[in-house]
Amino acid sequence: MTAPQRLTDRKREAIIQAAIAEFRDNGFEITSMDRIAATAGVSKRTVYNHFPSKEELFAEILNQLWVRVTAEQETSYRPDEPLRDQLRQLLIAKLQMLSDDNFLDLARVAIAATIHSPERAQSMVCRIGEREENLTAWIRAAQADGRLKAVAPEFAAQQVHGLLKSFAFWPQISMGMPSLSAEMQSTVVESALDMFLACYQQ
Repeated sequence: MTAPQRLTDRKREAIIQAAIAEFRDNGFEITSMDRIAATAGVSKRTVYNHFPSKEELFAEILNQLWVRVTAEQETSYRPDEPLRDQLRQLLIAKLQMLSDDNFLDLARVAIAATIHSPERAQSMVCRIGEREENLTAWIRAAQADGRLKAVAPEFAAQQVHGLLKSFAFWPQISMGMPSLSAEMQSTVVESALDMFLACYQQ
């Protein structure tokens, strides 16, 4: 890699880190691209060269957090392994993301911003929505293999996500509750597995 490319990468990372700090401290509405540029130590033009809008910058931050906390997880369906073991890995990966302090901080910012401007939610979360496809694709593959009952995969995936978020997202976002302990994470995952498989396993 050439020196200019490394400098570009460093500037991009500085912009992202500055944006995380500014969004967390000041919220989406108050944070400006000028302020992010100043905090990152780069020109506003440099910020816009990397991120055409504040919404795109915010979406990229959420995207990177998701990638970082789930990068090591194997999520493709495997016909030779028990459904419960495979699904457990997917749900643990989800809980790891939901317990990440940076993700929770930025989710609060995103939710507050979208309450004031619902149309903004589409541009903010479109990439994150694509990431949720892992579980949907897994359910679809397990159905094709005859191991899960017929149900809309997106619907079933949303049910499971709802079970997790009722313990490991909404209490933390809305009431400032601490992240779940490892023991409680395990309890929540196993309970969600029980409910999902009792309902949908062939």
